[in-house]
Amino acid sequence: MTDSVIDEGYRPTEDEPFMNERQREYFRRKLIRWKHDILKEAQETLATLQSENENHPDLADRASSETDRAIELRARDRQRKLIAKIDAALSRIEDGSYGYCEDTGDPISLKRLEARPIATLSLEAQERHERNERVYRDD
Repeated sequence: MTDSVIDEGYRPTEDEPFMNERQREYFRRKLIRWKHDILKEAQETLATLQSENENHPDLADRASSETDRAIELRARDRQRKLIAKIDAALSRIEDGSYGYCEDTGDPISLKRLEARPIATLSLEAQERHERNERVYRDD
């Protein structure tokens, strides 16, 4: 499927068969671009952190710098977890299960996949999951 040719302006529509080859290739490319962007940002962060080996004489400056580094590292950790989800979505594209809800097996809407290409639940299943989470969290 990697040889599939789709126009740069192509967007999946409801008028075509769900998760046909073009749609799978579209989302595969979207996920790969997203992963590439995250990895590029991580490399830039790493380079910045390595070059910022400053020894601030002022205690407030040092604390501010360390806080900034901690925030940046937390963001990168979240992105590391996101890469794992992107890889899982790419695997689902390969095995044919991408785009289908893990709970119900129903198709996930194209709008939802466009907004969150790593989605594993339909909007209804996600809302039900969040409601259940809230109920159990309150106990």
